[in-house]
Amino acid sequence: MDYVPPAEPTAWEERRSPAGDAAARHAAEHEIRWSRDLSAEIPRQFDEEPPWNEVLGPVQPRGGPNGLVLKSGHIVAEWGDTHQIDQTFSVAKSYLSILAGLALDRGLIRDMDAPVRESVDDGGFDGPHNGKITWHHLLQQTSEWEGTLWDKPDLVDRNRQVRGAAMTSAKKGTHRELAAPGGFWEYNDVRINRLSLALLRVWKRPLPEVFAELVMEPIGASKDWRWRGYRNSTVTIDGREIESVAGGSHWGGGVFIHARDQARIGLLMQRGGMWDGKRILSAEWIARCRVPCPLFASYGYLWWLNTEPRRYPSAPAGSYYAMGAGGNLTWIDPEHDLVAVLRWTDPAAADHFMRLVMAALG
Repeated sequence: MDYVPPAEPTAWEERRSPAGDAAARHAAEHEIRWSRDLSAEIPRQFDEEPPWNEVLGPVQPRGGPNGLVLKSGHIVAEWGDTHQIDQTFSVAKSYLSILAGLALDRGLIRDMDAPVRESVDDGGFDGPHNGKITWHHLLQQTSEWEGTLWDKPDLVDRNRQVRGAAMTSAKKGTHRELAAPGGFWEYNDVRINRLSLALLRVWKRPLPEVFAELVMEPIGASKDWRWRGYRNSTVTIDGREIESVAGGSHWGGGVFIHARDQARIGLLMQRGGMWDGKRILSAEWIARCRVPCPLFASYGYLWWLNTEPRRYPSAPAGSYYAMGAGGNLTWIDPEHDLVAVLRWTDPAAADHFMRLVMAALG
């Protein structure tokens, strides 16, 4: 029977071995070259001029590199302070994907190919262009949603360059003629925040509240994490003032969490949505998350894939990832019953880390 780590703060069973020490040491020794003062770092990381680079959500100083490796649910390697609460940047996108899957599982979203306007009537999906956007488009980052949300226009991330996904050579933040929804892949945080707001409209409850009740509490996570939006992202739903959370920390906010809680989320995904014999998330949804986007095969439903050509040659092709700026990474390898979390490790060092982990597994 699969080992299930007990709820925090009970001790998590360890089976460490010297073979895992090299991977842990490598991750710890290759800290990303970011200031630990994220309030100064964030505005200069995303190639934006004022006022587009204005930070709208909470920010806190980050800690040092830390992380852990799980094999069959047991901790086999660990480094740094894995109870350190830090922002996760775009790892939060993958958590939005989980919330979308839970909504589909419960019938709150009827069909991923249904237009979002059928269930979200707030003006954001009106008109001949935005009205054609489906949930599928939003989850694959092919929506081409046009508009301004929380004082950030979608233009701010048009032509954005992401490693391994150079869809255009134009300067970030400059005009590009939009394709029809579903016709162009672009990593765009304004559109992700539009997805977050759409999910809030569907759930009619704060998304952190839903995530705590349906995911974090059942998997025994701590209560130390939090998920925040912006100072101007509060909406009224059924008479209740609710903050719409950010799908990353691009302009502050996002998910503040420690590596051990992230490892639990990764283990839930690696085990096909099951935890201690109970179904948390449908296996069908996890399978959907791993279907490559036809326009960019390295991306699924807000999860990065290791399809050919592999982003990480040292990891199996079936691996998939929650990835965020600053060297925040959750690696899931179902084939080897493996989960790893890296915090603040230089992305250029990640593949060698994976090589060392695979070598340690023998």
